[in-house]
Formats: sequence, structure tokens, C-alpha cells
Amino acid sequence: MWEENLKSYDALVAKCPRFERKGKTMPYTSANGYMFSLFNKAGEIGIRFSKEVQEKYMKEFNTTLYKSYGAVMQGYILIPERMLLDLDTVAKYLNESYDYVMTLKPK
Repeated sequence: MWEENLKSYDALVAKCPRFERKGKTMPYTSANGYMFSLFNKAGEIGIRFSKEVQEKYMKEFNTTLYKSYGAVMQGYILIPERMLLDLDTVAKYLNESYDYVMTLKPK
């Protein structure tokens, strides 16, 4: 399951040419000094959004905050596995997350 979901994560990031996947043991994407997507040891994908968008998408996707290594990752929502069947749509959300972190003050 982990390896299959990692392939989905890699395919998802490959659909977004403005950034690339980083990390060997803990895959992630980052820009402007901020991580904006994570792939945890449970094989789950989390994407970062502004507080308002996060709340909207948690209701819309019927999901929760994202957890990684037992910690709740503030600002990230868990992408339900069922959504990975449509990577084109999830890529739109990942690009939206990238656009969001690019509005933040660079680290």
C-alpha cells in the first residue's frame, strides 16, 4: 500500500511542472521556504492550505487534519485515498497549495 501510494504521490507531483518532489525517506514538496505537501509513513498525502480554504476543503472532501509521525500538521488536510483515483483534480489542489505558499513571506 505504501509503495502504491508513493507512486500515486510521485505521479501527482509530476503533473505539476512548477515544482518537484524532494526527500528520500519522507517525500515532500516545498517552495518559498515552506513545505506544502507531505507523504507520511502511513502512505497518506497531506496538502497545505490557508485556514479558510482548509476548513472548506475538510467539509467538501469529508476529511480531517493531516497527521505525520503522530503529530497533527496544522494547515494540512488529509487527501482521502478515494481522491487519488483522479490525480488531475488533486493536481489542481496541489497547484493551489503552491500558489498559497508563494504568497507567504519567504523564509
